[in-house]
Amino acid sequence: MTKQWIGDYLLPPGIEIFERGWLSANTIFMYGDEDVSLVDSGYCAHQQLTVDLVANALQQQGLKTLHKIINTHLHSDHCGGNAALSDTFHPEIWIPASEAQAVLDWNVDLLSYQQLGQVCPRFTYQELLVPGQEILLGRYLWQILAAPGHDHHAIMLYQADHQILISGDALWEDGFGAIFPELWGEGGFTEVGQTIDLIEELPIALVIPGHGKPFTEVKQAIASAKSRLDYLASEPDRNARHGAKVLLKFKLLEWRSMDMLSVDQWIAQTPILNQMRGQLQMSMEDFQKWLPHALVKSNAAKIEQGYLLNLD
Repeated sequence: MTKQWIGDYLLPPGIEIFERGWLSANTIFMYGDEDVSLVDSGYCAHQQLTVDLVANALQQQGLKTLHKIINTHLHSDHCGGNAALSDTFHPEIWIPASEAQAVLDWNVDLLSYQQLGQVCPRFTYQELLVPGQEILLGRYLWQILAAPGHDHHAIMLYQADHQILISGDALWEDGFGAIFPELWGEGGFTEVGQTIDLIEELPIALVIPGHGKPFTEVKQAIASAKSRLDYLASEPDRNARHGAKVLLKFKLLEWRSMDMLSVDQWIAQTPILNQMRGQLQMSMEDFQKWLPHALVKSNAAKIEQGYLLNLD
């Protein structure tokens, strides 16, 4: 069995991390004698890759099937592979308990897909993730922790014996996920701060974030997150601008390139962007002009011959 070191931390046996970039969330594969589980399944554009990653991991470890899928939250980049994995391996799907009715009804407004201009193939669930309870993933018991802020229904997973936190989008090495609830009037700054405080109270040797590489410099990441939160909360328009850029960049990761007319149409048709535009007191024309150029200014895209092109 190959040992995996992350910095000076030796990953315990039975855990494999598939670092996947920014369109698809990181996927964590955990296996033991009684259970084989997967945390987060990526975006639907990568669903076949997700199926192939799981199939290869099962084969490499001599395992028969996948028993469980765990979603830290139900943004489309974390659960977009659920349907394909369900069709292939027939696992139980576990979702945050407060999302149960929205998934049963497949309410794309409550699930945010309509709001955020994203897509997710429909799936159902078999079990619920309840903060305060424990769950067996692979060979280890993990505590389920509430992590509101980026998404008010989100959870994290904490393994006390090995001091591992699967943080979803509540903590990255250089910040955290966009605070979308703040943009539709549900608050979020306070909740992000409370989640960061909870993380700070835990003895953590390794964080496996929803995006970006796993890291061991936890104190530094927490300090960075607090600084980022202070910056955004001190001027709410900053959060609106940041959120708008995040959404267009995410869509551009999927498109790779798109003609500017289609970009303008997508901006006009995405409800949350209209709310951001209103908060920023911009006309639609000005907002459609500003947003792509804001990505260009951030070196996240370029405009060439009438197309908006992604830059990695």
